[in-house]
Amino acid sequence: MRTDGLGTSKTNTLMQEYATLIGDAVLRQRTRVAERKARVEAELATRVKSEFVSNMSHELRTPLNTVLGFSKLLKEHGERRLSDEDIVQYAGLIQDSARHLLAVINGILDISKIQSGTYALDAFEIDVAAVLRDCVAEAEAAAEAAGVTISLKLAFSLPLVRGDDTKLAQVFSNLISNAVKFTPRGGAVTIEALERGDSGVMIVIRDTGVGMTEDEIRVSVEPFGQVDGARTRWREGTGLGLPIAKSLVELHGGEFHITSVKQKGTDVTILLPPAHQMSPVEARDAVFGQGAAIHPANY
Repeated sequence: MRTDGLGTSKTNTLMQEYATLIGDAVLRQRTRVAERKARVEAELATRVKSEFVSNMSHELRTPLNTVLGFSKLLKEHGERRLSDEDIVQYAGLIQDSARHLLAVINGILDISKIQSGTYALDAFEIDVAAVLRDCVAEAEAAAEAAGVTISLKLAFSLPLVRGDDTKLAQVFSNLISNAVKFTPRGGAVTIEALERGDSGVMIVIRDTGVGMTEDEIRVSVEPFGQVDGARTRWREGTGLGLPIAKSLVELHGGEFHITSVKQKGTDVTILLPPAHQMSPVEARDAVFGQGAAIHPANY
């Protein structure tokens, strides 16, 4: 074995060449992995976009057809003499369809503003119990029509939280509506509000509905994602409700959690901090960084 300087130099050169080859191989492998990941993400984004466009066409066309059809009948009232009952019924269907259209459009605008960090909140001290009572009262008619029992359980005294009562009402109404929608006839929806140990508030919206798997939960909180994206899904929707609700809760400095068991039901838990702990401005910066809009009224 050679032990002179020439042999050592040759060994070092070989080691450098091996190191270069290994480095190149690792780099190529990382590049392939990155390319594969980017391709999968692009394909997923394309599929989600396609499903969203398909769902939106359905969500928009159906109520638009209702508006056009029944407004045409009302326009032809002079020719076919509709009864007062028919006129009232047609006007009600047109109004319901218009409200649905407005809700779809507002949902798209809301998620767009949230993602761009320009969503505006008004900060006041809020009585969560009062907001929940109003939301449950609004949902009672739909629950009765669906054959679902709805109940509200409030702690004796709940602390105030700071935030936007309109946006929190949007969160609660959406979650209660979802719970009723996905609970079969004869099931139950329970809304419970408790004081947390840190003087914050915990709200749990529990149903005995169809439930979700862990993968379905992850899909449900992604914008435009739907647990059942097929056109034959048994309940309609844009796939924006849960992502908007989650984002609005986080903008209030709160936490949003979903636990669910297939065919047994779903619990949605919202944790809101006490009024003195985190302002909506701080929550906004925690979610988006600097730049999202907020109106700190009464601050």
